[in-house]
Amino acid sequence: MTSVNSSSQLIQEILVAWGWIGIRPASIVGENPFGNLIIEDDLGTYWRLCPEDCYCKIVADSKEQFDQLSVDQSFLEDWYMESLVASAEEKFGPLLDGKKYHFKIPSILGGEYAQNNFTVLDQIEQIRFSGDIARQIHDLPDGAQIELKIGD
Repeated sequence: MTSVNSSSQLIQEILVAWGWIGIRPASIVGENPFGNLIIEDDLGTYWRLCPEDCYCKIVADSKEQFDQLSVDQSFLEDWYMESLVASAEEKFGPLLDGKKYHFKIPSILGGEYAQNNFTVLDQIEQIRFSGDIARQIHDLPDGAQIELKIGD
């Protein structure tokens, strides 16, 4: 089955939306139903893009480090998000190709890890949205007051 969003299309969107942090994506190594991605860059470094927390950061500097991370139970529990996925599936059913469960308000902006804060969004829109929010808030100090306006 072919995905609506090809890997090369996702890589291009990551570069456009998140390139400002220095990532040069080469391949998508993994993804979960909430749109979290593990991305290998052109230097063999592994990054995690986490839309609900609006970050994309290095999680392993090499294949060996990534292999170690891949068996770390704390990382795996966070990665699979089993209870959140079950809650989202209960509300929305299974995902269609190219779609991801999504936090309406990112947790970094006070959004709850709760079913009433979930929706379904096109994965490319999710990458763009989280990258745009991250870019706008990356220089703000912890605890800074912001105003989030969400339109329908």
